[in-house]
Amino acid sequence: MAKSKLKPTEAGGRYAYDGLDRIFHEKARLSIVTSLMTHPEGLLFNDLKDLCTLTDGNLSRHLQMLHEAAFVEVWKGFQNNRPQTLCRMTTEGRRRFLDYINVLESVITDAVQATKQPEAATRPFEGWSPA
Repeated sequence: MAKSKLKPTEAGGRYAYDGLDRIFHEKARLSIVTSLMTHPEGLLFNDLKDLCTLTDGNLSRHLQMLHEAAFVEVWKGFQNNRPQTLCRMTTEGRRRFLDYINVLESVITDAVQATKQPEAATRPFEGWSPA
């Protein structure tokens, strides 16, 4: 039986990255939240749609999910007698996204460290062969 090469610090889900919140870890929502984080005063729906290159329906659905999670607030109003929708991050949404970014940074650090490791031998252990 092969002996595990895991170090004690790697045991117990070292690379599980539990902080990668699924609500943020999707391309469209990641672009929405990043756009809103860089505009703390909020963005109008159409501006957000353009920044994220999403359709009205896609943006609406993703905003609904973020709103239900209490990460985004949606405001309705009028500007020049035209209905407008303003979207912005909540305090909780900002905090949770920053937590997500911190975990993502650890993923990147681990991946960069892995590129500095020597390549694995052609056979991991004596007596093993590709399946």
